[in-house]
Amino acid sequence: MPLVNVIRGDRIEGAPINVHTPFVRIPMWLALSWWTLKALGRLAVVLVRFWYLTAPAVFFAWLYLRYGWAGPVGVVGLVAVVSTGWAFGHRSSWLRFGWWPVLSRYRRMVYRRNWHAAMVTAKLAVSFDAHTVLPVLRRVRCASGVDVVTVRMVTGQIPDDFARVAERLAHTFGVRQVKAVPGPRPDVVLLHLFRGDPLAKVVRPLPVPAVPEFTALPVGKREDGDGYELRLFGTQVLVVGATGAGKGSVIWSVVRSLAAGVTSGLVQIWGLDPKGGMELGMGAPMFTRFARKDYAAMCELIEEAATVAKDRAGKLYGRTRQHTPTPDEPLIVVVIDELANLTAYLTDRQLKDRIKAALSILLSQGRAVGVHVVAAIQDPRKEVLPFRDLFPTRIGLRLAEAAQVDLVLGDGMRDRGALCDRIPQSLPGVGFVVIDGNPTPMRVRFSYLTDDEIRDMAHTYGRLRVIDGEILLDGAA
Repeated sequence: MPLVNVIRGDRIEGAPINVHTPFVRIPMWLALSWWTLKALGRLAVVLVRFWYLTAPAVFFAWLYLRYGWAGPVGVVGLVAVVSTGWAFGHRSSWLRFGWWPVLSRYRRMVYRRNWHAAMVTAKLAVSFDAHTVLPVLRRVRCASGVDVVTVRMVTGQIPDDFARVAERLAHTFGVRQVKAVPGPRPDVVLLHLFRGDPLAKVVRPLPVPAVPEFTALPVGKREDGDGYELRLFGTQVLVVGATGAGKGSVIWSVVRSLAAGVTSGLVQIWGLDPKGGMELGMGAPMFTRFARKDYAAMCELIEEAATVAKDRAGKLYGRTRQHTPTPDEPLIVVVIDELANLTAYLTDRQLKDRIKAALSILLSQGRAVGVHVVAAIQDPRKEVLPFRDLFPTRIGLRLAEAAQVDLVLGDGMRDRGALCDRIPQSLPGVGFVVIDGNPTPMRVRFSYLTDDEIRDMAHTYGRLRVIDGEILLDGAA
């Protein structure tokens, strides 16, 4: 075994060279003995390596020899009855311990069949010491709509090498999408092969939590079929998408998850809708403060939020690094629909400069002291959105161009699977979530609230007090 110049991976031997070699005559019995031992050795290796196939085959062969056809048929019938009862009686454990392991074995054989060609055509095979070395397919784990393939990379490879050819791998294996995720070890990458699309159907409004969990707000559904929970503590949220991409779904999903906190006084939501209230107007009672027409009032609202953030930072200095919401000092969430109207399109330069200065303070200091921003924008250009890096949580919905994806979510995110430019118009509310520190984008569909559902929520949980700078009486809207 060599101790130097060793490279990880499956080594594919080259074609043998045809040369004339000397031969020695041996007795036939010796040749037959050698061939027999060699065949038995290979058979033993196959029996052990593919035990999940050979063990049942040997067992059914024994049943047939002992009991005839009645033996195998009886066992198959018994297994079918037990499996059916198990599936209906406790489906979750049946899937986990019965169906998924069997399907994983089958899928491993399917992927193994095309593995060599897939690695070579995707340029993931490496030539070393006159040999072709392939990444090693170690394991396949199946779940609802997704296969997770554990791959041991060849020496010198990184997960981004697989991310860059994810689309090519998806076409090779016949799946909807492939996403490369760093594995538990530095030499391992996890390939998520998505077959179906759990996000094809509209996500209905989720139940309102009795007490908001600010580290896990239920707002939608992930592409693996599980619920998606947004972490609001310690972050600011940016939502970017083209017209009709579903920015309203994101906003109202977040507002709905905080609704009980609004009623109890633990949460205040301040709303700004520079488009005259077209999006946020139906749910205006949900906002403690709401501005929709007066840009001066919007500026004052943002400046007041920045002042609250600075005051709280002074109070918390030397005591704690994270604000805890109370009715006296509630969590404040500033919701802005179409941020560009305040930062780029506003013609009053003095007002625009004041808004930018207050937003800079709010975004940089507010997240630790319980003053958060959820801002939506349609145009992701740098000159329109100068604050992108101050939003640790970025959500990219449907975008018009491929170049906009990295502009919104960060460099290299499209190569890692955030195909925002390929989201069809028929899937509003579908997007990719990127969180600072996590290199893997997550595909999510946010819940959709109809106009009537928004009005019902506002009627049930609303606490509107100020609109465009004017204080309202209780119950006024």
